[in-house]
Amino acid sequence: MTCRLLPLSALAFAALLVSGCAGVRDHRGYVMDKALATAIQPGVDNRDSVQKTLGRPTFSGQFTDNDWYYLSRDTSALAFRNPHVNKQSLLHIGFDAAGNVATVETTGKEKIAAVHPYGKSTPTLGRKRSFFDEIFGNIGMVGSGGLPGAGNGGPGQ
Repeated sequence: MTCRLLPLSALAFAALLVSGCAGVRDHRGYVMDKALATAIQPGVDNRDSVQKTLGRPTFSGQFTDNDWYYLSRDTSALAFRNPHVNKQSLLHIGFDAAGNVATVETTGKEKIAAVHPYGKSTPTLGRKRSFFDEIFGNIGMVGSGGLPGAGNGGPGQ
């Protein structure tokens, strides 16, 4: 009886492990409707008409409110890996000082910036300290003259 249950339980355990590696698809941001996005025309529309047509933007410009951005992104991830961008749409609407649409620009995945960290540590100026310098470097520094907390009438004295 146990000889028959062993392969069956091993198969059930393997199925449980594989089910944890299922892919996850996700949509984030604005749900882009191409017909509504192409209906926005420079010189014809203004802030109110854009807001009535597309709704509030995903985010607006950092320094002025004259730029509205509608961002839509589809990603997929496998298990615990970082998500991979499958599709991205960015609709940028620029307004002039009077609040009328001046520019309409649509871009995609090509605007995603790739940031590659430099090694395991950030390069800095100054001297390199060894492991023991880091641990024992402050011995004798506490209580020496001229430093904060060193017997010069500071708090606690």
